[in-house]
Amino acid sequence: MEAVTAIDRSKLLDVIWGIQRKKRYISHDDISKIAQEFNMSRMELEGVITFYHFFSREHRGKFTIYLNDSIIAEHSGRPEVLNAFEEALGIKLGRVTEDKNFGLFKTPCIGLSDQEPSCLINFRPFTNLNREKVFDIVSSLKSGKKPWEICDTPKSKIKYTPAPDRTVFFKPYEQFTSLSSLNAHSPEEIITLVKQSKLTGRGGAFFPTGLKWEFCRNNEADIKYIICNADEGEPGTYKDRVLLEEHPELVIEGMIFAAYAVGASKGAIYLRAEYTYLKDRLEELLTEYRAKGFLGKNIRAKTPFNFDMYIQLGAGAYVCGEETALIHSMEGKRGEPGTREYFPVERGFNGKPTIVNNVETLATVPRILEMGIDKYLTLGTPATPGTKLFSVSGDCEKPGMYEIEWGMKLRDFLELVGAKDPQFILFNGFAGECLSEADFEREISAENLLAEHVQFEFTDPNEYARKMSGIGLRSGGAFMVFNKERDLIKVLKNVADFFVAESCGICVPCRTGNFLLNKKIDKLLLGHAETKDLEDVKQWSNIIKVTSRCGLGKMSSTALNHAILKFPDVFERHLSENTDFNKAFNLKEATADYDRIINEMTSDYE
Repeated sequence: MEAVTAIDRSKLLDVIWGIQRKKRYISHDDISKIAQEFNMSRMELEGVITFYHFFSREHRGKFTIYLNDSIIAEHSGRPEVLNAFEEALGIKLGRVTEDKNFGLFKTPCIGLSDQEPSCLINFRPFTNLNREKVFDIVSSLKSGKKPWEICDTPKSKIKYTPAPDRTVFFKPYEQFTSLSSLNAHSPEEIITLVKQSKLTGRGGAFFPTGLKWEFCRNNEADIKYIICNADEGEPGTYKDRVLLEEHPELVIEGMIFAAYAVGASKGAIYLRAEYTYLKDRLEELLTEYRAKGFLGKNIRAKTPFNFDMYIQLGAGAYVCGEETALIHSMEGKRGEPGTREYFPVERGFNGKPTIVNNVETLATVPRILEMGIDKYLTLGTPATPGTKLFSVSGDCEKPGMYEIEWGMKLRDFLELVGAKDPQFILFNGFAGECLSEADFEREISAENLLAEHVQFEFTDPNEYARKMSGIGLRSGGAFMVFNKERDLIKVLKNVADFFVAESCGICVPCRTGNFLLNKKIDKLLLGHAETKDLEDVKQWSNIIKVTSRCGLGKMSSTALNHAILKFPDVFERHLSENTDFNKAFNLKEATADYDRIINEMTSDYE
């Protein structure tokens, strides 16, 4: 094992990954050696290893297969694909073959919702699976082929962009072009331009980007960091993957501008493990930028500066999409969200001022500089200029990637994607809103946005529709369509299972509350639930929302509560008084016929 400075915990994930790849598990002896190398206790190290989905204490097979278990995959044929894998390998899900050649496991959404069913084999993607393809894959691997030799290239089809002069992302771009602005603008001027653009975070939080950069610049430190959050774990979302496939240079250049603006000298792209297959190309690009003098020392600019970056691979933890959890993960810790005593722009990675921006956010900056601020502000709406990327999947004719101008009506977008008899939409993934026909007249924008509107206590769908008609829809990027043949409660069950599995457990209300909400959904599916159970869901959801440390807990029950409001008839049908479920044994009812017969017999004798 390569020697590592004991205090440099930021190398820990890489070391664990090296062993996991080589041996397919982390042994008792490995833990002892790693703990000694990093000056950690075995218990603390085991806590880190067991936190991440893709690290294992048990052998996961020479060929480790992770089959996506999201609801979109389920509706696209996953059960048949799972049966095919089990038959071809002779093992059940969660098992490893006796010869340790194959391991078959499930995992949440892997960012391929437009190409389901899909799986990863040694973190290489295999898409649009069916029974025949599964047997061909297994046969090829058994004959000596390597996963990288037979895997798919998951290029998503870009289904829609605005007119060429109004498109921001998916149009030709000549590498390095925007970086000429480094010579034309000072760091303060770059921040001013980003603030003027009204660019906000595109990962879901929507904090003003220019303001974040300004805060970081104003915090003095010997070193500052820029982190690109490419841990795209929200089910149904794959926009960041497509950007990293189509225009990774925009992301890198966006990070260079951020570093110049705030005075950062080091950066990292935190890439989710499910996108490991993108890592080599990103590394090649970084080498190109170093060779051109745009990474490293004395980068040419109005004020020359030093900046370089690297790729940090995640290990499977949805909660690491939250910026403080991501930072803790990069520091070699459990990826648990931190308290908000300090924001990352004050004390972030290694206790230094840190910018964490989403892939889409960073990719926007070079385009703003390329097209000019005046042109950019003509796109979209006054409060939300520019365009937005949407990962569309589910029951529609044209799943894929969409770039639209902010301001489009939801009804028009549904028509654009070819939605088939839509019943409901999961907007912004599992942590977003559950939209119904009551929302179809709303526009996708931040106009008149009430950030806490999900807390409103509406009593009926009509009231909701009236009050929300002028409220914009602001999305991180997932758009999952479900038609009227889909079972809403089963979809919500998949959502609840996800949050139970992905809660980091540090907040008791989130850890326990999501488990209990999941049990309420089980009762609904079985026909055991009562009206009081729905009231409990509302009360418990509010407790989880108010007391949770991060967005996972705050948003985990949003879709469920929206569904209860907007589809009362669906929930009504699942309540026990409207099913064949016998809630309790009633002696009087059970003996009614007996009593009647005895009374009749007695009266005959009289």
